[in-house]
Amino acid sequence: MIKRRQFLILGSLLGLSTYIPAKEMSVSEKEFKDEFNTIEATLFAVQKHMFPEGSKLPSAVSMHVTEFVFETITHKSYDRDIKAFVLEGAKELHTREKGQFVSMTTHKKEKALRAYEETNYGRNWLSRILTLTMEGLFCDPIYGSNIKEEGWKALGAFGGFPRPKTKYMGV
Repeated sequence: MIKRRQFLILGSLLGLSTYIPAKEMSVSEKEFKDEFNTIEATLFAVQKHMFPEGSKLPSAVSMHVTEFVFETITHKSYDRDIKAFVLEGAKELHTREKGQFVSMTTHKKEKALRAYEETNYGRNWLSRILTLTMEGLFCDPIYGSNIKEEGWKALGAFGGFPRPKTKYMGV
């Protein structure tokens, strides 16, 4: 099992990976990639469950909110502790559900999320995921979500003015 400190260090190293010549991956790097894929799949499944296809709001899938969340939490200006909390919470949910959450039926996912919500940690984690997902659904499209302003259209709203011209100004 990878420790938080190792996870953060490896995450930083992955950001530098494009500058490092390719070589065979070590076991710990493979474990890290597997763990990251598990976290991403779990987060995607949670967001997809919270904002499904066919509701009045755009779906998490159509708005690319998982990509938005990962780009947001990995930005250099984002709080490290919140980033770690988001990643660790997904890992904990995966572990609580014995690696089955992603493949569960909608009904079982709902039960699992309600049970997770009953814990202090789970309630706070789900609240953070809901907040980040809604930020993606309703942000300016320049940030890679709210595709074709569909989030705003669903609410009969529009973004703030002036609109951003670049993703992250001054950072």
